[in-house]
Amino acid sequence: MQFRHLGRTHESIPVVGLGTWGIGGEMGPDSSQDRAGIEALGLGLDLEMKFIDTAEMYGAGHTEEVVARVLEGRRDRVFVASKVSPRHFAYDDVLAAAKRSLKRLGLKQMDLYQLHWPNPRIPISETMKAMEKLVGDGLIRHIGVSNFSVEQMKEAQHSLSREKIVSNQVEFSLIYRSVEAGILQYCQKAGLTMIAYSPLGQGKIPRGKGSSFKVLDEIAGNLGKSRNQVALSWVLQHDSVVAIPKAVATDHVKENAEVAEWKLDREDYQRLAKAFS
Repeated sequence: MQFRHLGRTHESIPVVGLGTWGIGGEMGPDSSQDRAGIEALGLGLDLEMKFIDTAEMYGAGHTEEVVARVLEGRRDRVFVASKVSPRHFAYDDVLAAAKRSLKRLGLKQMDLYQLHWPNPRIPISETMKAMEKLVGDGLIRHIGVSNFSVEQMKEAQHSLSREKIVSNQVEFSLIYRSVEAGILQYCQKAGLTMIAYSPLGQGKIPRGKGSSFKVLDEIAGNLGKSRNQVALSWVLQHDSVVAIPKAVATDHVKENAEVAEWKLDREDYQRLAKAFS
């Protein structure tokens, strides 16, 4: 497994981690597939994908409980991230939400706590004051944001008095590239990690058809890799990017882990960028 620095910290995280949206439910809890989710996440950890990202919103908290079961007996060296929902951005609500997440995760401290989406109804200064309180109290180690624009990232950082924002988690894939021109460039310049969610286009890349996908299949065939592996490797071409694909099938988990062991050459990267422009 390859590792990259988290922001400008001395922390290193895997370039391919484990997303959890849909494991344990979506907007409500669903325990019917818990066993499959636990097996998939456990396999990912065995394959050194020791970065699990979740959120209090996922499965209305149940996903964090599933993650807790995966972490039993193997918390050491696993980087655990969760996210606070926008409705909890008021100062006291942030503190309470973090403590609830820690309880569900079975942890005393989270490695990364992220603001899930912007909430213009609550001053960001109030929210970030609470995030710094959590760091000061030892309940979280690092502060991140998710789905924030460049201006929102700047405002959030300006609202912090001691800590630094280390990451922005956004959707990024071959077929969803709106973050390239602004957010990605800013993260590279400012020394933030961009955490790519849905790096396989919310399942569209495995099923896609057309001329763009013919180029993808040609490159995959030449490399002896799957379509998904090539698409994921394309996302990871930038040194400031890590990805958190969600996979429940064990063969998909293995495929994702293998991507960290090789890299697209510049020509193939550019061909894909042009084909999906």
